[in-house]
Formats: sequence, structure tokens, C-alpha cells
Amino acid sequence: MSIKLAVPCLLLLAGPAVAADPLPDAIAAPGESIVLSVHAEGAQVYECKAGTDGKLAWTFREPIATLLSEGKTIGRHYAGPNWEHADGSAVAAKAAGNAPGTTAADIPWLKLEVTAHRGSGVLAPVTTVQRINTHGGKLDGSCDKAGDFKSAPYSADYVFLKKG
Repeated sequence: MSIKLAVPCLLLLAGPAVAADPLPDAIAAPGESIVLSVHAEGAQVYECKAGTDGKLAWTFREPIATLLSEGKTIGRHYAGPNWEHADGSAVAAKAAGNAPGTTAADIPWLKLEVTAHRGSGVLAPVTTVQRINTHGGKLDGSCDKAGDFKSAPYSADYVFLKKG
């Protein structure tokens, strides 16, 4: 119970009170309650690939991020997408909705539906993950050589929710 009460305060202390505003409908999760809210610092990794038009372009490959709570590392986020907590619990999810980031340089806010669970820790009951308050992560510009990789630093808040 104390965790649920502490989370809104943490979100308010973390920066602008964006979380207090209603979320865009595309990523809202009505009827769900917060299990855990964390801050992530990392990078969005892109690969130079030929598109359907044959032209080379940066294509999103995977995220690599550290999950933080009160300045301490409590997990990681990586390709899948997967989120893994230090207690051994983990979830994988698929995108179910998105809304634009605050600026053109920010990756979109997302709503993700959990598709798989591992472990019996804090993430075990999670059904939905929201990525909000994104900063950075977009990669612009051309790429010259197929197979090259480049990363774009980003930060975001991930909110883990459960039904009810």
C-alpha cells in the first residue's frame, strides 16, 4: 500500500507534473492500477538497412536501458521489448498504442500489452506497460553503409500496471 502512495509523489518530484495530466487516449489504461513506476536511462539502437525503396535508412533495432528507482538501479530494459526487475521477475510486451513525444526529437509515448511473464516478483501481475515522459531517442540523418549501428540516448518513465 505504501508503494502505491509513494509513486505519485515520485512522479511529481521527477520533473514536470506531466503524469498528473490525463494521458492521451491512445495510451491510457482505464481500470488498471499502478504496480511500479521507474525511470529509464539508455539508448535506442538503430541499424542501417535498405528500405522497400532500396534506399538506406536508419531502422530501429532495440532499446538498451537501465531502470532506476530513487537513483538506484533496479532492473533493465532490452530487446523484445523486455523489462527485467532485480528480483528476477520480467515481462515481455507488444505495442498496443502510441502518442507523439513532446518534441520532434522524442520517441513516442507507448502503451504495451504484456505477452509473457517470468518469475514471481514485483512484475508478476503486470498486464500493461506505459512509456511516458520520453526525452530523445530519435535518430535522424542518412546512413551510408548497410549493417552500421548507431545509438540515440533517451530517457523515459515506464509505468507498470495491472487490471483492477
